[in-house]
Amino acid sequence: MKSFTLLLTICLPLIGGLVSCSSQVKARQPVSYRFESGRTAMLKDGLAYAPRNAPAAVKRAIAAGNRLQGKPYKWGGGHARLQDSGYDCSGTVSYVLREAGLMKGSIPSKGYFSYGKKGEGKWITLYVRNGHVFMTVAGLRLDTGGPGGETGPRWKTATRQGRGHVMRHPAGL
Repeated sequence: MKSFTLLLTICLPLIGGLVSCSSQVKARQPVSYRFESGRTAMLKDGLAYAPRNAPAAVKRAIAAGNRLQGKPYKWGGGHARLQDSGYDCSGTVSYVLREAGLMKGSIPSKGYFSYGKKGEGKWITLYVRNGHVFMTVAGLRLDTGGPGGETGPRWKTATRQGRGHVMRHPAGL
């Protein structure tokens, strides 16, 4: 009974039947971009360029993210139609992971609490909280919100608060 009570205090049910356990790795630091040759993507004129030594899936993910640049934010975008006129946060992440060969279909933001492996990835990291998900690919952040009202999928170099997000990553990346 004592171990069951301990389990109940460690694992708290979330909306939709998901469970948040202490085994999840929470982001404690801000998500910051700092260019490192050979390790991070480079951003030029709104497009990302993968490091030469990046795995093929990472190069495909960056190419997919580039195709989304300039698309507007569209609630539900990228879910009912995989190729859409606009994308929301989870539609953006789903599109990039699908095009990189790292998942099939699309899932809502809360579904990413159980995607892949826990913690920060070497090449790709997803940052998940209730109602939002964004990702970094080769150190460059792909997010749908921004300062000055700019919305829609965009590569970002500005620092964003990571606290409150759980980190997940595709296996092996």
